[in-house]
Amino acid sequence: MSDSAKTLAANSPLNIPLGEEPLAPSWGGDVRDYARLMKPRVMSLVVFTGLVGLLMAPGALHPVLGFVAVLCIAIGAGAAGALNMWFDADIDRVMARTAKRPLPSGRLTPSDALGFGMVLAVGSVTFMGLAINWVAASLLALTIVFYVLVYTMWLKRRTPQNIVIGGAAGAFPPMIGYAAVTGSVTIDSLVLFAIIFLWTPPHFWALALFVKMDYSRAGVPILPTTSGEPETRRQILLYSLLLALSGVAPFILGFAGTAYGVVSTLLGAIFIYRAWRLYRGDAGGDKRLFTFSILYLFLIFATLGIESILGWAG
Repeated sequence: MSDSAKTLAANSPLNIPLGEEPLAPSWGGDVRDYARLMKPRVMSLVVFTGLVGLLMAPGALHPVLGFVAVLCIAIGAGAAGALNMWFDADIDRVMARTAKRPLPSGRLTPSDALGFGMVLAVGSVTFMGLAINWVAASLLALTIVFYVLVYTMWLKRRTPQNIVIGGAAGAFPPMIGYAAVTGSVTIDSLVLFAIIFLWTPPHFWALALFVKMDYSRAGVPILPTTSGEPETRRQILLYSLLLALSGVAPFILGFAGTAYGVVSTLLGAIFIYRAWRLYRGDAGGDKRLFTFSILYLFLIFATLGIESILGWAG
């Protein structure tokens, strides 16, 4: 283990002496700090894809129950974000893009984040189970556990493949929305899962290419620093090809309409082109691909949602 990794491990919330950190949350800070703990930008993506999964599911859910289901997904995502910030406070302190978060800046304590995250996690899963169904609640619980225990605590500091495996946590929301209506997991919802799962590596690695020094200072292994930029660009291209194929799968399998087929094919081709340009050494291609990847996922799921609302789905 490197010296930087040892230092970070020693400063991890799990290693803070009990006498130096209050056992009970202090509930300092203000409402905005607690909102930041929930990672609102990540939450917005989770809510959006979860809502699309709900809209695509066969059958009907009362609008009030639909709102409750989406709210539980949002709160569960916020719980995962808060628990992630609790555990990663030591890393966040040394990374420029995270140093102003509530814990590194001292506006909240680790106990604040831990208590807040646990209340949100238990509350969201319990309410989802009681108000909607326990299949959706189980998937929500799995999402939180996977993000916190598997990705944050286990993979993130140990392997540059952390985002590949850990990305599954971000791919569950459309399955949760789908299960909220049907009470089951089907091939349709698994395909939605696959799209986000395969989207995450090229999206994150494009970001990692231009913020790699931040992760290096924090001692977090990421592909650009462990395998080099050429290998990272190659991996981005490979995952982009797989993503483009999974992106058109809803149309091929017949649960999305012609409009989606056209949109997904066009977007997939652009994604591959941008990944190819990056692979060939395009200056600034990492930032352009990162920006486009956000647009890609939004348009893919927006088209699925609009088709479902208008009844154009296959």
